[in-house]
Amino acid sequence: MKLYIKNMVCSRCKTVVRQELEALGHEVLTVDLGEVTLKKPATEAQLESISERLLAHDFELLSNKKQQLIELVKTAIVELVHQQNDGLRRQKHSDYLAEKVNRDYRYLSTLFTEVEGITIEQFIINQKTERVKELLVYDELSLSQIADLLNYSSLAYLSTQFKSVTGMTPSQFKQLRDKQRKSLDNL
Repeated sequence: MKLYIKNMVCSRCKTVVRQELEALGHEVLTVDLGEVTLKKPATEAQLESISERLLAHDFELLSNKKQQLIELVKTAIVELVHQQNDGLRRQKHSDYLAEKVNRDYRYLSTLFTEVEGITIEQFIINQKTERVKELLVYDELSLSQIADLLNYSSLAYLSTQFKSVTGMTPSQFKQLRDKQRKSLDNL
Protein backbone atom coordinates (compact mmCIF):
# COMPACT_ATOMS: atom_id res chain seq x y z
CA MET A 1 0.00 0.00 0.00
CA LYS A 2 1.30 3.45 -0.94
CA LEU A 3 0.93 6.42 1.37
CA TYR A 4 1.58 9.98 0.23
CA ILE A 5 2.94 12.33 2.84
CA LYS A 6 3.29 16.09 2.62
CA ASN A 7 6.31 18.03 3.94
CA MET A 8 8.93 15.31 3.63
CA VAL A 9 11.96 17.20 2.36
CA CYS A 10 15.09 15.46 3.63
CA SER A 11 16.62 12.18 4.73
CA ARG A 12 15.80 12.95 8.38
CA CYS A 13 12.14 13.22 7.38
CA LYS A 14 12.35 9.76 5.87
CA THR A 15 13.89 8.40 9.07
CA VAL A 16 11.22 9.96 11.31
CA VAL A 17 8.37 8.70 9.11
CA ARG A 18 9.82 5.19 9.03
CA GLN A 19 10.25 5.16 12.82
CA GLU A 20 6.71 6.39 13.43
CA LEU A 21 5.14 3.85 11.07
CA GLU A 22 7.16 0.99 12.54
CA ALA A 23 6.23 2.14 16.06
CA LEU A 24 2.59 1.77 15.01
CA GLY A 25 3.33 -1.82 13.94
CA HIS A 26 3.49 -1.36 10.16
CA GLU A 27 6.03 -3.15 8.02
CA VAL A 28 7.60 -0.48 5.82
CA LEU A 29 8.99 -1.61 2.49
CA THR A 30 10.25 1.72 1.13
CA VAL A 31 10.41 5.34 2.22
CA ASP A 32 11.02 8.04 -0.36
CA LEU A 33 10.45 11.76 -0.11
CA GLY A 34 6.68 12.16 -0.03
CA GLU A 35 5.92 8.48 -0.53
CA VAL A 36 5.91 5.35 1.65
CA THR A 37 5.14 1.78 0.70
CA LEU A 38 3.70 -0.50 3.37
CA LYS A 39 3.73 -4.28 3.05
CA LYS A 40 0.05 -4.58 4.01
CA PRO A 41 -2.88 -2.21 3.42
CA ALA A 42 -3.85 -0.06 6.39
CA THR A 43 -7.42 0.07 7.71
CA GLU A 44 -9.27 3.37 8.12
CA ALA A 45 -8.55 3.30 11.86
CA GLN A 46 -4.85 2.67 11.18
CA LEU A 47 -4.76 5.50 8.64
CA GLU A 48 -6.24 7.82 11.27
CA SER A 49 -3.54 6.76 13.75
CA ILE A 50 -0.84 7.25 11.11
CA SER A 51 -2.22 10.70 10.29
CA GLU A 52 -2.24 11.78 13.95
CA ARG A 53 1.28 10.46 14.54
CA LEU A 54 2.63 12.20 11.45
CA LEU A 55 0.92 15.49 12.28
CA ALA A 56 2.91 15.57 15.52
CA HIS A 57 5.99 15.97 13.29
CA ASP A 58 4.33 18.45 10.88
CA PHE A 59 3.78 15.82 8.18
CA GLU A 60 0.41 15.39 6.53
CA LEU A 61 -1.06 12.20 5.14
CA LEU A 62 -2.55 13.01 1.74
CA SER A 63 -5.68 11.30 0.49
CA ASN A 64 -6.73 13.60 -2.36
CA LYS A 65 -5.30 12.43 -5.72
CA LYS A 66 -4.56 15.98 -6.88
CA GLN A 67 -2.71 16.74 -3.64
CA GLN A 68 -0.75 13.52 -4.01
CA LEU A 69 0.31 14.47 -7.53
CA ILE A 70 1.29 17.98 -6.44
CA GLU A 71 3.34 16.53 -3.59
CA LEU A 72 5.15 14.27 -6.08
CA VAL A 73 5.94 17.34 -8.21
CA LYS A 74 7.23 19.26 -5.18
CA THR A 75 9.34 16.32 -4.07
CA ALA A 76 10.83 15.98 -7.55
CA ILE A 77 11.68 19.70 -7.57
CA VAL A 78 13.31 19.50 -4.14
CA GLU A 79 15.41 16.57 -5.36
CA LEU A 80 16.31 18.44 -8.53
CA VAL A 81 17.43 21.61 -6.74
CA HIS A 82 18.93 20.21 -3.55
CA GLN A 83 20.66 17.02 -4.69
CA GLN A 84 24.21 17.23 -5.95
CA ASN A 85 23.52 15.11 -9.05
CA ASP A 86 24.83 17.13 -12.00
CA GLY A 87 22.90 15.05 -14.54
CA LEU A 88 19.60 15.93 -12.88
CA ARG A 89 20.33 19.65 -12.64
CA ARG A 90 21.33 19.92 -16.29
CA GLN A 91 18.08 18.34 -17.49
CA LYS A 92 15.20 20.63 -18.52
CA HIS A 93 12.80 21.04 -15.60
CA SER A 94 9.72 20.28 -17.67
CA ASP A 95 11.24 17.07 -19.08
CA TYR A 96 12.47 15.96 -15.67
CA LEU A 97 9.08 16.51 -14.00
CA ALA A 98 7.09 14.86 -16.79
CA GLU A 99 9.37 11.83 -16.64
CA LYS A 100 9.57 11.66 -12.84
CA VAL A 101 5.80 11.97 -12.27
CA ASN A 102 4.85 10.19 -15.48
CA ARG A 103 2.39 12.89 -16.56
CA ASP A 104 2.23 15.53 -19.27
CA TYR A 105 4.02 18.69 -18.15
CA ARG A 106 1.23 21.02 -19.32
CA TYR A 107 -1.24 19.11 -17.15
CA LEU A 108 1.13 19.23 -14.17
CA SER A 109 1.73 22.93 -14.65
CA THR A 110 -1.98 23.76 -14.83
CA LEU A 111 -2.82 21.56 -11.83
CA PHE A 112 0.06 22.93 -9.78
CA THR A 113 -1.02 26.53 -10.36
CA GLU A 114 -4.64 25.64 -9.59
CA VAL A 115 -3.81 23.89 -6.31
CA GLU A 116 -0.82 25.89 -5.06
CA GLY A 117 -1.62 29.36 -6.40
CA ILE A 118 1.85 29.77 -7.92
CA THR A 119 3.46 28.34 -11.03
CA ILE A 120 5.90 25.45 -11.04
CA GLU A 121 8.53 27.88 -12.30
CA GLN A 122 8.00 30.18 -9.31
CA PHE A 123 8.22 27.19 -6.95
CA ILE A 124 11.52 26.21 -8.59
CA ILE A 125 12.80 29.78 -8.25
CA ASN A 126 11.84 29.77 -4.56
CA GLN A 127 13.66 26.46 -4.03
CA LYS A 128 16.75 27.71 -5.86
CA THR A 129 16.74 30.93 -3.83
CA GLU A 130 16.68 28.96 -0.57
CA ARG A 131 19.46 26.74 -1.88
CA VAL A 132 21.54 29.81 -2.72
CA LYS A 133 20.94 31.13 0.81
CA GLU A 134 22.02 27.80 2.26
CA LEU A 135 25.20 27.72 0.20
CA LEU A 136 25.98 31.36 1.07
CA VAL A 137 25.63 30.57 4.78
CA TYR A 138 28.01 27.60 4.43
CA ASP A 139 30.51 29.97 2.76
CA GLU A 140 32.33 27.12 1.01
CA LEU A 141 31.65 28.12 -2.60
CA SER A 142 32.05 31.35 -4.51
CA LEU A 143 28.97 32.94 -6.02
CA SER A 144 30.17 31.87 -9.47
CA GLN A 145 30.44 28.26 -8.28
CA ILE A 146 26.94 28.47 -6.80
CA ALA A 147 25.58 29.83 -10.10
CA ASP A 148 27.18 26.92 -11.94
CA LEU A 149 26.04 24.37 -9.36
CA LEU A 150 22.42 25.51 -9.68
CA ASN A 151 22.58 25.67 -13.46
CA TYR A 152 22.16 29.44 -13.83
CA SER A 153 23.21 30.76 -17.22
CA SER A 154 25.24 33.50 -15.55
CA LEU A 155 26.15 35.00 -12.21
CA ALA A 156 24.22 38.13 -13.19
CA TYR A 157 21.05 36.08 -13.76
CA LEU A 158 21.40 34.41 -10.35
CA SER A 159 21.88 37.81 -8.69
CA THR A 160 18.90 39.36 -10.50
CA GLN A 161 16.61 36.44 -9.62
CA PHE A 162 17.83 36.35 -6.02
CA LYS A 163 17.20 40.09 -5.62
CA SER A 164 13.72 39.85 -7.15
CA VAL A 165 12.76 37.19 -4.58
CA THR A 166 14.54 38.46 -1.47
CA GLY A 167 14.87 42.20 -2.12
CA MET A 168 18.64 42.05 -1.68
CA THR A 169 21.66 40.89 -3.62
CA PRO A 170 23.46 37.68 -2.66
CA SER A 171 26.34 39.81 -1.33
CA GLN A 172 23.98 41.81 0.88
CA PHE A 173 22.44 38.57 2.17
CA LYS A 174 25.88 37.17 2.94
CA GLN A 175 26.67 40.23 5.10
CA LEU A 176 23.54 39.82 7.26
CA ARG A 177 24.00 38.51 10.77
CA ASP A 178 20.53 36.97 10.89
CA LYS A 179 20.24 34.84 7.76
CA GLN A 180 16.58 34.69 6.79
CA ARG A 181 16.31 31.13 5.55
CA LYS A 182 13.00 29.29 5.28
CA SER A 183 12.55 25.60 5.92
CA LEU A 184 11.77 23.67 2.75
CA ASP A 185 8.33 22.63 3.92
CA ASN A 186 7.34 26.30 4.26
CA LEU A 187 8.12 27.21 0.65
